[in-house]
Amino acid sequence: MDTAEKKKFEFRDVDPEGFEILDVISSATRFNRWLYEAVSPFCNGEILEIGSGVGNISEFFISDRKNIHLSDIRANYRNILGQKFETHASKILDLDIVHPNFNVIYSSLLSSFDSVFALNVVEHIKDDNLAIKNMHRLLKPGGQMTILVPAYQALYNDIDLSLEHFRRYNKRSLRALMSKHAPVKKTFYFNATGILAWWISGRILRHKTIPAGEMKLYNTFVPVFKIIDKLVMKRIGLSVVCVIKKPIL
Repeated sequence: MDTAEKKKFEFRDVDPEGFEILDVISSATRFNRWLYEAVSPFCNGEILEIGSGVGNISEFFISDRKNIHLSDIRANYRNILGQKFETHASKILDLDIVHPNFNVIYSSLLSSFDSVFALNVVEHIKDDNLAIKNMHRLLKPGGQMTILVPAYQALYNDIDLSLEHFRRYNKRSLRALMSKHAPVKKTFYFNATGILAWWISGRILRHKTIPAGEMKLYNTFVPVFKIIDKLVMKRIGLSVVCVIKKPIL
């Protein structure tokens, strides 16, 4: 966190570093399906994805005929989503989860969704508490929110800085953040093997992005990494996931 706080990240209409990594990950179909399988059990009914990017995970929800709305703050990503998922063009939203007039601008969306999820989004937002608060406002009573973020501040490296991550989390810090808004239903780590890969790539090799060759190799061994996650019982991982449920009044 200290590293990021020294740098004043400013929103950019186009995010070249983020796009480069999303593009690299887009071909990692085994990894993307693994991530989808980790979060999809908590996403049912009318679903909203916050920060859909280029649709790497969205496509699995759509293929499985889930009732999903996509969203992104950046126009270039929304354009890509529209071209990629033409049948869902009417369900692609321009959504700023920390808009200062959120309740007014997005009044039609409040209490509209059974499930809201955001994967690798909240770490980009300085006021993460406001982001969770506003996402919670989008949920129907009884609805669930699923958040996945990078884990362990000790792993913060040049890739995080290049991607403008304000922080990384752990189970305790993410639970503390989420529990301010609704009871926590589940918290777990994801992708244990990724810890070593991230550390080598960002700390040892000093990469500022994820090389395509490394991602391709990692994707090949995903079946093995899934077994490792089971063996460690999701007690460690490169990412941490938290699920909260909005009370029924």
